[in-house]
Amino acid sequence: MADPKGFMTTPREEWPRRPVEERVRDWDEVYVPGALLPIISKQADRCMDCGVPFCHDACPLGNLIPEWNDLVSREDWRAAADRLHATNNFPEFTGRLCPAPCEAGCVLAINQPAVTIKNVECTIADRAWANGLASPRPPERLSGRTVAVIGSGPTGLAAAQQLTRAGHTVAVYEKDDRLGGLMRYGIPAFKMEKHHLERRLGQMRAEGTKFRTSVTVGRDIGAAELRTRYDAVVIATGATAWRELPVPGRELAGIHQAMEYLPLSNRVGEGDLERSPLSAAGRHVVIVGGGDTGADCLGTAVRERAASVTQLDIYAQPGAERDEDIEPWPTYPKIYRLSAAHEEARDLETAPDAHADARLFAASTLRFTGDGSGRVRALHLTEVDAARRPLRGTDRELPADMVLLALGFSGPTAEDGLVDQLGVVMEPRGTIARGAEFATNVPGVFAAGDAARGQSLIVWAIAEGRAVAAAVDRYLTGSSQLPSPISPYDRPMTV
Repeated sequence: MADPKGFMTTPREEWPRRPVEERVRDWDEVYVPGALLPIISKQADRCMDCGVPFCHDACPLGNLIPEWNDLVSREDWRAAADRLHATNNFPEFTGRLCPAPCEAGCVLAINQPAVTIKNVECTIADRAWANGLASPRPPERLSGRTVAVIGSGPTGLAAAQQLTRAGHTVAVYEKDDRLGGLMRYGIPAFKMEKHHLERRLGQMRAEGTKFRTSVTVGRDIGAAELRTRYDAVVIATGATAWRELPVPGRELAGIHQAMEYLPLSNRVGEGDLERSPLSAAGRHVVIVGGGDTGADCLGTAVRERAASVTQLDIYAQPGAERDEDIEPWPTYPKIYRLSAAHEEARDLETAPDAHADARLFAASTLRFTGDGSGRVRALHLTEVDAARRPLRGTDRELPADMVLLALGFSGPTAEDGLVDQLGVVMEPRGTIARGAEFATNVPGVFAAGDAARGQSLIVWAIAEGRAVAAAVDRYLTGSSQLPSPISPYDRPMTV
């Protein structure tokens, strides 16, 4: 604890964003480059080095937050990077994409703004790369055992890196033409530029991990064949089965799933397309779904120069402060948050018929109507109460010649045949069943990440990858020195 009074003398200061008018003209990250370093040591000083640091429990990775806060306050970047990478394979990802449940669990947050843990984490990760402190760590010797990891999202990559460093020969199979899963084709570049992903993949290649892209297991290679070829298989395909909206008019043209829309804009950024075939340019866009994926669609549509953009959230607008009776500290509270995309929509006034930040809260879709040629023309909605029951007399219509459904995901898709070919048992909710050691009912086959847990946060995905790697290592060798931060049954802190 470098400054015992830091939490009393230093106010919270976050990474500043670039001006809205500037950043919506490009796809670069929204934050001011280099603006964190001058302030971050003082921000780390605000950490109280608590005797019982609840930020540990709030983070499924068990990040050693007070330790690296103290090291950053002293500007000992090498030691801070060592502490950070001891529990997190990809802190540059979580430092940009995680909603920071650790900050909700910060003891200072009981009655003051929390320590900027996420910003400190991101700074350490970026400094580690800049100072050559993230060099590859290939194993000293090989075990002679082989592992196939299906899926290259954060779970698959974390599992692959841990198992490679343990000495196993690991091959990652990815159905897309590029690696990264949702980090590649789901997350827009304005939230995380892709060079962060490429840099980490280069480290993994140097360590010995093999990658096989454009290979759909179950179609391009039989799942049973893969099982016989490798000593163990890890299913980390993510939850890609999107939820539908079964209302009249859903069949109309112009209504798309978010994950049909977002990958195309990312492919434009990769140089594959000159223009997205689902561009929102000049269209009146309505996004159904109030979560992060909906916000990603919002920021993307704004950059594509949509005529208007409105986002529907079925929940009532939350308050600005934590409700201690319902969501007491240190749980992650549902409060009003203004993401970069919502800030842009507010300042640009993209949705004159909605809340200032483009969101319509407590709104439920009734039906869609078309223009006579089979294309969507309007979305009809109603306000709802806390039980999602329609409120009489609140029906209204929004112009919509493009609708994006961002309603979340239930589990892995079944179309590729992977689940059926392996014969793994599924849970009633659509995820892969597994036991205490992340093992499925099929010997040697393990399941981790959203495919088994269900839709969750990136920090949970990485924790799952690290934990399943330890389980696979034990299966192959009888014991393991790899860390296992969570069990398959752990869940975020709730009341």
